[in-house]
Amino acid sequence: MTIRTRRGIAVALAGGTAAALLTLTPSPAVASVPPAPSPPPPSSPLSSSSVPSVPPFDFRDCPALPAGADPAKWRCEVFTMDSGLRIGALDVPALAPMTVTNSEGPLPDGSKGQVFGALRSAATAVKGAPAPFGGLRVQPRYAGFSDFYSDGVHRGALDVTFRLLHPLLGGQGRGGACAIGSDADPVKLRFLQDGDTEWVSKEPPVLKFAVHDEAFATPRVHGCGPLNRLAGKRLRVPAPAGDGKISATARYTFRSYDRLPGGLV
Repeated sequence: MTIRTRRGIAVALAGGTAAALLTLTPSPAVASVPPAPSPPPPSSPLSSSSVPSVPPFDFRDCPALPAGADPAKWRCEVFTMDSGLRIGALDVPALAPMTVTNSEGPLPDGSKGQVFGALRSAATAVKGAPAPFGGLRVQPRYAGFSDFYSDGVHRGALDVTFRLLHPLLGGQGRGGACAIGSDADPVKLRFLQDGDTEWVSKEPPVLKFAVHDEAFATPRVHGCGPLNRLAGKRLRVPAPAGDGKISATARYTFRSYDRLPGGLV
C-alpha cells in the first residue's frame, strides 16, 4: 500500500486489508486528516435510551498501519451511505448501501496522512433499464482515489466505477470488467454536505449527515467488448458534468487503533 500526504510525498508501506465480500477493493488513497469531530455538548448528553437505533458498524476493513505509526493517534473510520443515483439513462432511487472504510493519523515525520481500506456494496437491480438490458444490475467499486478531508461543506472525494451486470455484457463471468468508467477514467464523486451534522450516538460515536454531488461527469462504458458502443448508446454515456446526480444519507463512526480488535494494528 502507499500513503501520500497532501504535499504529494509518497511513503511505501507494507500491509493489506480484509478479504473481499461483495465488492471489496482495497487500494491506497491520498488525503489530509481533518480534526476529530467535537463531541456533543455536556449540557445535552445522549444516552442509549434517547437513541432509537444505532446502525451496526464493523471494523474488519481497517487497513494496516504505516510502519512507526502510533495506534493511539490513528483512527479507523467507517461510513455507511444510503444513496440514490442518476447516471446516464439509469435511475436508481435506492442504491444498495455502500460501506467505506479508511484510516487517518500522523505519519512518523509528523505530517498527516490517510489510508484507504475498502468499499463494499451489493449489486442493485435497475428498474426500467433500456432494451436490450432489462434486468441490468449496477454495483459501485473503488477506482483508486479517495480523500476524506472535510471542512464541513466538502465532505470527501471518491473515485468509482459502476459495474454493469447483465448476461449480454459478460459481467458475471469476467470479474465485472464491463462498467461505466474505469480506474483510468472513473466517475469522480466530490461530495458536498447538505445541512448540519447530527450526533446519533455518543458511545459508540455515530454522526449522521446528508451529502450530494450534481457536478460529476459520466465517462464512457469500458470492458464490455463488442457491446461497448451499444451499451453506451442505450445507457446514454458518456454524459457531461451536471447530467448525473448522487444524493446520500451518511452515517459515520470511528475508533482509534489501540481500541480495535487484536490483529488489526
